[in-house]
Amino acid sequence: MSTVASVRLGEPERSAGNVVRADDPSRGGRVLLIEDEAGIADFVRRGLEGEGLLVQAAADGIEGERLALEGGFDAVVLDLMLPGRPGLEILGRLHSEKPSLPVIVLTARGEVEDRVAGLDAGAVDYLVKPFSLAELLARVRAHLRVSARSHPSTLKAADIELDLITRKVRRAGRTIALSPTEFELLSYLVHHRGEVVSREQMLGAVWGYEHDPATNVVDVYIGYLRRKLGLRGDPAPIFTVRSVGYRLGETS
Repeated sequence: MSTVASVRLGEPERSAGNVVRADDPSRGGRVLLIEDEAGIADFVRRGLEGEGLLVQAAADGIEGERLALEGGFDAVVLDLMLPGRPGLEILGRLHSEKPSLPVIVLTARGEVEDRVAGLDAGAVDYLVKPFSLAELLARVRAHLRVSARSHPSTLKAADIELDLITRKVRRAGRTIALSPTEFELLSYLVHHRGEVVSREQMLGAVWGYEHDPATNVVDVYIGYLRRKLGLRGDPAPIFTVRSVGYRLGETS
């Protein structure tokens, strides 16, 4: 079985039996990848996206911890040797503040004491570099399935209902057809219902962008959602917070 030693380019490995069912609860999950080696991060990201997962990446510990604590992720893949903040410190904080969030360690530190320290700090799994991408993907799927069984597959906000497995959306009993990007944006808003979320947060979570003041893609897609979710005499409950961003809620 092939492994990743450092930077590996090309297509992610896939075995003949590695077929993910359309109704597998691991599909459509949101994964945060915290890895500072660009080649490995790109390789793992493409593999995860090939599984139908939405991936956001961070290249240092400070940004990775911030994103993980903001919420909305179903799993984290975490390197331990990171600039800015060590992975073990991030593990400890996530274990304390988000104990139900599965964190899979992916690191070059493979001594027994390192593995014990990582698992004791809160990791649900521990893989050592060089690693098999197929095995990493299988472990991510397994932990997402366990997480899905302990969390509802349907999210609700106001009179909007999202099914995270079938990716169907209903408002006031009416089925709404959304594009994949529209669904991801609405899912992010529903996960943060009642909170004010900035354009930068949505850009990062849905499109994987860093701050880009030149783009209006968030505003364009908010417009799409408002048109599709709006009912006669009852506009979509997505409210503009001037100079900040948007909020999904029942009242303005």
